[in-house]
Amino acid sequence: MERSFHLQDVRIRDACILPDAATQTYYLCTSIRPSEGGSRPGVGVYTSQDLIEWRGPHIAFEVPADFWGQEGIWAPELHAYRGRYYLFLTINTQDPIAEPQPGWLPFVKRGSQVLVGDAPRGPFRPFRNRAHLPVEWMTLDGTLWVEDGGPYMVYCHEWVQIKDGTVEVVRLTDDLSDIVGEPTVLFHGSDAPWGTGSRTYPGSYVTDGPFLYRTRTGTLLMVWSSFISGAYATGVAVSETGKLHGPWRQEPEPLFAEDGGHAMIFRRFDGGLMLVLHQPNQPPNERARLFELEDTGDSIRIARAWTDG
Repeated sequence: MERSFHLQDVRIRDACILPDAATQTYYLCTSIRPSEGGSRPGVGVYTSQDLIEWRGPHIAFEVPADFWGQEGIWAPELHAYRGRYYLFLTINTQDPIAEPQPGWLPFVKRGSQVLVGDAPRGPFRPFRNRAHLPVEWMTLDGTLWVEDGGPYMVYCHEWVQIKDGTVEVVRLTDDLSDIVGEPTVLFHGSDAPWGTGSRTYPGSYVTDGPFLYRTRTGTLLMVWSSFISGAYATGVAVSETGKLHGPWRQEPEPLFAEDGGHAMIFRRFDGGLMLVLHQPNQPPNERARLFELEDTGDSIRIARAWTDG
């Protein structure tokens, strides 16, 4: 059942906000558990005209009974592209893809997938009953970027599988229904000078939540998340060529280091630049936090917290 609320009142993790100029409506999507309105794991979409009062959730997608992943959805992102709307999802399972290693997390099917719909609130449908990326890879947190007229998925290769997590890119078909060619590694989690790696699994570096933004002077940035001394944090990478394939340079200090991350950037209808992330990174206390950003031309910085009424 849909209801009105403020963001501080509802658990929201890995939030994504899409402003729709035609309707002057902000659409926020996030994972939905069966206890939150649906009968199965899915994606909920919330709506607002002012970023303060929200209504929802509207169920935009529920995992079908015969779907390849039944353990829930992570980090849904909503994108408008060529007159249609797309959900980029991480689908999780407990299905093993390799023998477990002693003292390590299990290797399971976990993949990035794109769904398509005709409206921001869905319904959304998968192109097929499989992830976009190969089943033997543990991938997550796919996002869309368009360069020189071509669509790309930027995503993370899970640290659980490769220890030093990566951010990678692969070309998509024009309708986003599949990948084209081989992926390219853009950088590793250990490349960030501010990251300290995992306390629980020494030598491991998380990569989460890539999202791209081009500044007012044309600089291409990527926000992404990892850990500092056990706390979730968001950093900024800069493409030295202004192109998606980089090379990418990590800024020495994080953008946000107060146990918050998986950030994305959008513009308000009045033109203001915004950042949304979840904080703290401690279930079940996660909340969507909004901040105003300053575009400095060569980077971004947080100007102030956005007051949620």
